Amino acid sequence: MTASQRSEDAPPLAVVVKGWPRLSETFIAQELVALEEAGHRFDIWSLRHPTDTRRHPLHDRLGARVRYLPEYLHQEPGRVLRGLWRALRLPGFGRSLRLWLADLRRDPSRNRVRRFGQACVMAHEAPQATRALYAHFLHTPASVARYAAVMRGLPWGFSAHAKDIWTSPDWDLSDKLDPARAGAAFGVTCTALGAAHLGTLSRGAPVELVYHGLDLSRFPAPPLRERGPVFRMLSVGRLVEKKGFDRLIAALALLPDSLDWHWTHVGGGALKGALAAQAQAAGIAGRIAWRGALAQPEVIEAMRASDLFVLPARIAQDGDRDGLPNVLMEAASQKLPILSTPVSAIPEFIEDGVHGWLSGDDPQALASAIAAIAADPDEAARRAEAAFARLHADFTMDPGIAVLSRRLGALTGGRV
Repeated sequence: MTASQRSEDAPPLAVVVKGWPRLSETFIAQELVALEEAGHRFDIWSLRHPTDTRRHPLHDRLGARVRYLPEYLHQEPGRVLRGLWRALRLPGFGRSLRLWLADLRRDPSRNRVRRFGQACVMAHEAPQATRALYAHFLHTPASVARYAAVMRGLPWGFSAHAKDIWTSPDWDLSDKLDPARAGAAFGVTCTALGAAHLGTLSRGAPVELVYHGLDLSRFPAPPLRERGPVFRMLSVGRLVEKKGFDRLIAALALLPDSLDWHWTHVGGGALKGALAAQAQAAGIAGRIAWRGALAQPEVIEAMRASDLFVLPARIAQDGDRDGLPNVLMEAASQKLPILSTPVSAIPEFIEDGVHGWLSGDDPQALASAIAAIAADPDEAARRAEAAFARLHADFTMDPGIAVLSRRLGALTGGRV
């Protein structure tokens, strides 16, 4: 560790994330930029190197230093061994080791071993001025933050979202909410549904509802929409099971011949090949554009050029599900009518019949909803207007940032 790293001028907060930057996690970038603008100083500790080839403008606004931990321990053995050797001398190493061994007995996986190795590196390399850790996501990032915090004798907090809540075992979540098990000093989550679930598992750590909201200053005023001869639909989301795009493709194949439509998808994901093949087999591939991952300005431009936003979310077989996708709020910011499903926390923003449409996720229900929306543009505009008003009234970014700023200030002893 260099003298500059030991300096009291170093940031008092360490933020642990899965990967940086990530196009699919604009809500994290938005939050960190806002916290930095509010005066908080921090380093970002990323468990993975970036895989996206593009960046959002938000990423370029962040001034924080980004430090990459060994993504796989065998890739940087010297660094891992140095971290372990130095961590052995830290006052909390023994307790952290015991916590990790207890976790390892219940989760004997390479991932669990990797978490402890990354925590040793972080505990060694984090500046002496570090006063607290804050993890985005309650699964892997929070595990690394917890082990490292115990080694250094520091408090830690977390922000939980969706997959981390619904696919993590209850014992893992409970331990991270238990002060007797070196649980978090505080936690926030972005949906009332998630907060209620974590509340049933908490053994002392407060878990607050903090909606991400939108920084509306980053979005243009909504366009004046004029319907053309083609009904243009847009979806934005990773090509994974919980987004339900396979059922949407099946629904598109059921649309009446009288409706001239086109669907654009934005986002990457492992199911691209299978979904493209499904569209080809259904005879509708020529009406679909797969645009891949795009930077946010390009996403907003696609929203402004569309007539309907569709997100047919569902619960995946492993329990994974969306929380409250920010992309719904982004669509509302452009007064783009929204069709989604009543899954997870989506009804916390979209009330069916008021701010948009919440359909069943079976293909026939989706097809019927799309046809009805296309046939009544005035009603679509009315509901889009209501969603726009709800966004501005209840889902702006500033209230949530104020809560986080207070919590993080308390965590670092008032140092920002």
